[in-house]
Amino acid sequence: MAGAETLPCFSIDLPHQEAALALAGEAEATLHRLEALTGASLVLRGLQLVIQAKAPQLERASALVELLRPLWAEGQAIGAVDLQTALTALDTGRSSEHRELSQQVLARSQSGKLLRARTVRQKAYVEAMERHDLTLALGPAGTGKTFLATIQAVRMLQERRVERLILTRPAVEAGERLGFLPGDLQQKVDPYLRPLYDALHGLLGAERTTALLEKGVIEVAPLAYMRGRTLADAFVILDEAQNTTTAQMRMVLTRLGENSRMVVTGDPTQSDLPRDQLSGLVEAAGVLADVEGVAICHLTAADVVRHPLVQRMVHAYARRDAAAPARSAQRG
Repeated sequence: MAGAETLPCFSIDLPHQEAALALAGEAEATLHRLEALTGASLVLRGLQLVIQAKAPQLERASALVELLRPLWAEGQAIGAVDLQTALTALDTGRSSEHRELSQQVLARSQSGKLLRARTVRQKAYVEAMERHDLTLALGPAGTGKTFLATIQAVRMLQERRVERLILTRPAVEAGERLGFLPGDLQQKVDPYLRPLYDALHGLLGAERTTALLEKGVIEVAPLAYMRGRTLADAFVILDEAQNTTTAQMRMVLTRLGENSRMVVTGDPTQSDLPRDQLSGLVEAAGVLADVEGVAICHLTAADVVRHPLVQRMVHAYARRDAAAPARSAQRG
């Protein structure tokens, strides 16, 4: 124990009790995670955080806590994803870019949580949506493709830069033959559009979302119902676009009208199309890569902001997919 007392110390003063609670986490879980990640000892004494460790670990732990300051200083809970993202930025020399992420608040959720881009590629995606009339976002599940697009759509609606939001996705499981399903149009497509509703509820609340749907300010419709329309003064989100055929993708892209934005999101590795059918999203990403006014954003497993296990699973499947051609060649 005497040896431990001689280790260098560093203290950080916290601005208020809410910051201390946010930094500690429930049952000090966040402090314990910080200790596991850095090898340092972190003790909270009132409004002072005391960090003790050998010099390299002390420097790393202090830098990590400082990178997280925009969160705990506002009393915002620090999740495992926030810790891992900050640590990755620290270890890759991108601390300044991470600080910029923390300072850019996109919106506040109904629960009061401040919403930000949480990785450098997510930040680039948000900036692309701001600057381009058409943005394609390709990446695995959990990278925030749909949620960030919904945040941008709601922001533009609230700033009156568009007059309505149009949310659509292909209903592959129903073969787009929605007339055979029971209920009215809304009841037919609701199961396929639930992720979009969830994002809207988180930003606007269920009551306001319902009111805007009833007024037609927000429209949720299957991709099949976009044919023949001109979508003007609107922010259009096409979700799960990996399940579009090339003809469907071409159709929806050409619906874009005056003073409109469109964001197309999808994960090419999770297509429900027949194996021999090319995804409209994959084709569009290649065809439109050099077209002025179009942004193509590629998110990766490093941008997964769900449970950390999701990121590890995405990596595992990617390794499996990469090994598949080699196994096929060996069998041949």
